[in-house]
Amino acid sequence: MTMGKKSKAAASVAVTVAAAATLALGTGPASAYSGGAHGAVFVQTDGVNGNAVVAYSRAADGTLRQSGVYRTGGLGGVLDGSVVDHLASQGSLTYDRAHGLLYAVNAGSDTVTVFAVHGDRLVRRQIVSSGGDFPVGVAVHGGLVYVLNALGGGSVQGFRTVHGSLVKVAAWHRPLGLDPAAAPQFTHTPGQLAFTPDGRALVVTTKAGADTIDVFPVGRSGIAARPVVTPTPGAVPFGFTFDARGRLVVTEAGTNSVATFRVGADLRLTKVSEVATGQAATCWIVRDGRHVYASNAGSGTLSGLRVGADGTLTAVGNTATGAGTVDADVSSDGRFLYAQTGKEGGVDEFRVNHDGSLTRSGSVLVPGAVGGEGIAAS
Repeated sequence: MTMGKKSKAAASVAVTVAAAATLALGTGPASAYSGGAHGAVFVQTDGVNGNAVVAYSRAADGTLRQSGVYRTGGLGGVLDGSVVDHLASQGSLTYDRAHGLLYAVNAGSDTVTVFAVHGDRLVRRQIVSSGGDFPVGVAVHGGLVYVLNALGGGSVQGFRTVHGSLVKVAAWHRPLGLDPAAAPQFTHTPGQLAFTPDGRALVVTTKAGADTIDVFPVGRSGIAARPVVTPTPGAVPFGFTFDARGRLVVTEAGTNSVATFRVGADLRLTKVSEVATGQAATCWIVRDGRHVYASNAGSGTLSGLRVGADGTLTAVGNTATGAGTVDADVSSDGRFLYAQTGKEGGVDEFRVNHDGSLTRSGSVLVPGAVGGEGIAAS
């Protein structure tokens, strides 16, 4: 395993970050293609010499065609110990469908870029401080946006969406209290944050940093000062999604398994079901209807599981991908799944069948995206 170093050469980026929000007007695409598009897929490169989002138009059969390259105005970053997953997180590129915005983290610059989404085109609107060290994830609910920072012990920072821009709320900063010296960084930093579907809580996974799932109550004054903590010894909770009934569905990288948890009225978690994938480095997960798909970076596979009405999990099979399977997303119509492959920096395209099986339809090589993470489909 090769060792990377965090890129912090912010001086090389012509960006000035103000205390609240700094606007930066959009840059145009390197190329343009809109004919016959049935949706779009956006992929973050996480380039340490200049981060970018590559846009793809989606054809009726789910195949992708590059339509533009959009610079974020910031730098990507690499956590120590990472190889195919430089951010070691889920949700570093987040689509805010309600506001038509796309949020991209710039881990090496400690900033977040906000793009306006127009079909398969992007317009850069803003670059704002992440409120911490090495941002790796973004969560959205209504007018609330929270950013997950991985280093310096980890933290979350809250923002409000105002007229298409993010305004940082200083009082909405919460440290996670992880050991900043724990090594390697890619296993001991937080994995993901996301709101529960009803918006009453913000969930954070800490991976091996604390082996916990932290659930922060959300109120009118932001998230609570302290979370409700569920210990998961040895599980290394990483990525997660929610099933149709609001249960948490989590990848456990320590045991290479997927587990469901019921979220109680007191925000405590109760495990409902757990299934081993039989694969290596089970870290990311995405939901499509009653099925979830876990990415196994060490095996180059996607593990499909069906989620029952009571939260029980049933394996439906593994599907081969390119090497280094990382973040994934599903088209808004539920027909197609797109998985990043970090070793070569590509995206594999799959048709989702009624029984939950996947049929590969093609792949694209994303320019400059080896080791990159962050994908969002419309």
